[in-house]
Amino acid sequence: MTHLARNNTDAALTLYPFAQITRTGRPQTSNLFILHEGAIGFFGEEGLDELDYDDLIDERVVSKQADAGWLGITDKYWATAIIPPQDAGFSARFTGDSADERTGEVFRGDYLLAGRTISAGAETALVTQVFAGAKLVDLVDGYATDGITRFDLLIDWGWFYFLTKPMFRALQFFYGLVGNYGVSILIVTVLIKAVFFPLASRSYETMAKMKKLQPRMLQIREQHKDDKQAQQQELMKIYREEKLNPLAGCLPILLQIPVFFALYKVLFVTIDMRHQPFFGWITDLSAPDPTSLFNLFGLIPWDPPMFLMLGVWPVLMGVTMFIQMQMNPPPPDPIQARMFQILPIFFTFILASFPAGLVIYWAWNNFLSILQQGLIMRRNDVEIELLANIGFSGRAQKQSGDGSGDGTR
Repeated sequence: MTHLARNNTDAALTLYPFAQITRTGRPQTSNLFILHEGAIGFFGEEGLDELDYDDLIDERVVSKQADAGWLGITDKYWATAIIPPQDAGFSARFTGDSADERTGEVFRGDYLLAGRTISAGAETALVTQVFAGAKLVDLVDGYATDGITRFDLLIDWGWFYFLTKPMFRALQFFYGLVGNYGVSILIVTVLIKAVFFPLASRSYETMAKMKKLQPRMLQIREQHKDDKQAQQQELMKIYREEKLNPLAGCLPILLQIPVFFALYKVLFVTIDMRHQPFFGWITDLSAPDPTSLFNLFGLIPWDPPMFLMLGVWPVLMGVTMFIQMQMNPPPPDPIQARMFQILPIFFTFILASFPAGLVIYWAWNNFLSILQQGLIMRRNDVEIELLANIGFSGRAQKQSGDGSGDGTR
């Protein structure tokens, strides 16, 4: 916006350019730990500053000084920001007021520039940039071409900015090729698995070797069941002899964590992902799977409560997670073994309320991990006793016993 001020008086006047934005009430998604909503601004050398709605109500007035930058009020998908001229310093202020009985809470952000003196009969122009609308990534990034510093931070990429933003760009690139963000997630997952393949392979090879050593390790635990120190010494001796690291099996899970959070952040904060379909019943990758196991995925005319909305993709994720964990060497401790069996059920219910795109990623990643781990176990001549791990070892032993009996007749 361009403001034109003309001095029609006979004396010089000093004007102080001022701009303000106002929001009444709070958005429905406020107070989510993964997302910042409220006041936001970038203030020169001080950098980014974020104040949530509670901070504004508690502090009432927050003042800033900067030589360049911008300020605004943001929520999940939308924002309003005012951008003063970047070649002059400004004073900024955020306020929060809960005293208005008619409108409720009111939040404001404003800036004030240094005074400009206009001679008698003269005029001056001032350009103020205003952003009001959806936080589309390319649109927000485009403001950098106007010399506006770090306006891309209007989108809450989080602490893992260096992962979250590239994750979005990768998904956006493949979306341009295939026209489906769900398929883009599948492709990016394959590429991530390929990048970490050497590390994951070494980890799976370690688990395969430990599985082969399982009878020997169980024998040591039985021999030294009353002497934990001797038991640990013998186990460590085996690890040294076989050059094994018992913690290596945790590596595939640890590698997933930053990717998981980066994708979760992308699906949650970018409006570009909103209402993007996959296939079939998934019409919004940023929303939970709308189906439920407890009404037979729509066959029964009943809408379960939210905590029972256990969709097809969360169930697939839980099944693939269970299969993958059963391929690993079972923990020697019965309590730990039982916990590992319960863990997939726990995650199935937890992830049921997560964005469908995230659950699709996890299920697909589990499937690829099962294939990778199975190939490595076969390469190391390790039998995949999946049914035995699930609980069919008694049946397998019985069949084995029958076979030996047939041979002696």
